Amino acid sequence: MRYGVHGSGGKEWFKPIGAYSSDRFLKEMRVKRWQRFGGWMLAGVCAGPALAGQLADLGQASARVALQQVQRGAHEVRDGAVTLQPFVFQPAAAPQLTIAPAQGAWDWSGQGELRLRVQSGMDWAVTLRIDIDGGGKDQALHATVGIPAGPAQTVVVPLHATSPRAQGMQVGPPMPYESKGQRLLVATVVEGQLDLRKVAAVRLSMPAPQAAQTLLFGKLETAAGDAALRDAYTAIVDGYGQYTRGTWPERVDSDAALRAAQSAATETPSNAKRDRYGGRMDPHAFKATGWFHTERRDGLWSLVTPEGHAFFSLGVNAVTTEQRSYVQGREWMFVGLPPASGAWQAFYGNGDNRSPDAQAAAGIGYNHGRWFDFYAANLYRLDGANWQQAWRARTLARLHAWGFNTLGNWSDEALTRERTNRLAYTRSIEVAGVFGNVSSGYDYWGRMPDPFDPRFAQAAEAAAVKASKGVQDDPWLLGYFADNELPWAGIGPQGRWGLALGTLRGEARSDAKQAFIAALKRKYGEPAKLAAAWGIELAAWDALSAAGYNAPLPSEAHPAIAADYSAWLQQYAEQYFRVVSEALHRHDPHHLFLGGRFAVNTPEAVAACARYCDALSFNAYTDVPQHGVDLAAIAKLSKPVMLTEFHFGSDDRGPFGRGVVPVWNEAQRGEAYARYVLAAAKDPNVVGAHWFEYTDQPVSGRTLDGENSHVGLVGITDLPFKSFVDAVRKANGQADAR
Repeated sequence: MRYGVHGSGGKEWFKPIGAYSSDRFLKEMRVKRWQRFGGWMLAGVCAGPALAGQLADLGQASARVALQQVQRGAHEVRDGAVTLQPFVFQPAAAPQLTIAPAQGAWDWSGQGELRLRVQSGMDWAVTLRIDIDGGGKDQALHATVGIPAGPAQTVVVPLHATSPRAQGMQVGPPMPYESKGQRLLVATVVEGQLDLRKVAAVRLSMPAPQAAQTLLFGKLETAAGDAALRDAYTAIVDGYGQYTRGTWPERVDSDAALRAAQSAATETPSNAKRDRYGGRMDPHAFKATGWFHTERRDGLWSLVTPEGHAFFSLGVNAVTTEQRSYVQGREWMFVGLPPASGAWQAFYGNGDNRSPDAQAAAGIGYNHGRWFDFYAANLYRLDGANWQQAWRARTLARLHAWGFNTLGNWSDEALTRERTNRLAYTRSIEVAGVFGNVSSGYDYWGRMPDPFDPRFAQAAEAAAVKASKGVQDDPWLLGYFADNELPWAGIGPQGRWGLALGTLRGEARSDAKQAFIAALKRKYGEPAKLAAAWGIELAAWDALSAAGYNAPLPSEAHPAIAADYSAWLQQYAEQYFRVVSEALHRHDPHHLFLGGRFAVNTPEAVAACARYCDALSFNAYTDVPQHGVDLAAIAKLSKPVMLTEFHFGSDDRGPFGRGVVPVWNEAQRGEAYARYVLAAAKDPNVVGAHWFEYTDQPVSGRTLDGENSHVGLVGITDLPFKSFVDAVRKANGQADAR
């Protein structure tokens, strides 16, 4: 039988349609009133034993569920031999339906999956949240899935916390997919914890729909094991490093197809008139110094080539042959991997990217052991034993043709020694070693180096020597960056003060902490004066030295806290940039110091950078740079700006991730690139923009942190994404002509 909705005057009741309409049944069903925009309707409580297995068949009109701002539809739909029942989720904060045992709790011991047959009743994807409630407030599992338009599928929710990170990648494979004749949609992200012996309810909800949305539900049941989750990741990467379940224009299925596609991907050299370093040959030349330098004329900042011409740096990061992904322990994820012997042995290696202090690596599985370099192996397929030289020549020719003039960070140093299609390049001063550090609360790549530790100055000296070796006298070198995306700030509204709070929270032996306490002593003299200014109790200075000291947050009542923290942040940043700057200029007095590639920053850190650097650099992942960097405020610092990382990604070319700034499809990537670069070129303070990165990331996740996004100019097979690079070429030509 099926149910319709009857009623008037704002009151509606579920009523059986058909022969079965006894008064007894109606009495059982009329438990609660349903009100369209805010009430409950309880259509009964699930009867039957509280056992695992089938929990409810929501496709049957007799299914007993509790409805909150959800309306049961009148017309069921056949799904093969079974029935799906429509449920209309009304515009509300969280419309939901709940399935619960008649009494007590379900015991799902030995079960591994919750399975639900579902279909969208709309012409677009609909978001469904699935909550599995346990016996206490901290006992629950949560999953959110997108139900696409089209045929029905079985949604599978693993009965434990999981994420793609556990599988070695940051984003999981697209859903749904076909497996053994079934259409499956596996929730690859499940959060929370649950005692399977005490399961109280399953709730199906929708987050704040703005209009009525219909989903059709069938059987809800549990199953033993974890087969669906394993199957979702099984055999998803082929021997070329491509996603096996997708199709796109650049995908190849044989070595012959790869070579044919590469032969067809020819590029026309640019005919733009430039000096030998890529500077514009216009009549308004600058002074030629023999090195790249910066100059401001009529309010417009410019990089200037060694020959004295304006140069807007259009660069690409990570122009390299390395795109490695761990394979050890998850060989089942790949099909067609070459043998680790003979010529292919060169493309295998071993690594260890476990990093307990870095948030970027948190929860990443398969992060050490044997890796395979899919990109380099494909280059070998293309060009044989001479693949490295062939790649360098082809890549430089492409970058020139696409309007780029700079090799960005982490690019293959061998490219800088090529004589044909040569490009300006940058170097990175990576200060590494054993020295103190401080947590700012946003330790994505690790904690902040302690520049007050004498060992930091020694490490900076060694890093400057290494970075400048062999290039001190090279006029093609644009300049140096210091580290990358250091955690200058924390998270949240008070994140600006994270480094100050973290400094005082550190151990007594911390050099940064002792320097901060010394600054406070110089200002206040006595602990009582500091206590009064900060509104705290402080009997002696030694109290500040205690490990884990919980310093106060700034407040309007005690403005001295913010003032003191700000002064410390300034002192900290100046110490860092001064030490690195002095080390650099001892070993290379000619080239530019291009800043610290800020991802998060504070006004104090930016001001200190401006004092010691020739340019400020920001990794600004936004739609336009002005939405990620306060260029108006920075203009007051009288230093030019470089935008050293940005990108736009989609998920329609193999890799599952869409990068930091996602767009819907490949065409929108080109549009977004043009919008960003042209907005950068129009700003008088910006002197360059560098794309991240040259090649798509591995489908199965890069070794560093599992990133697996489609953000490249070329794919893992070294084939360019033609529509995208066409848009890039056009935008670069317009930006360079500013």
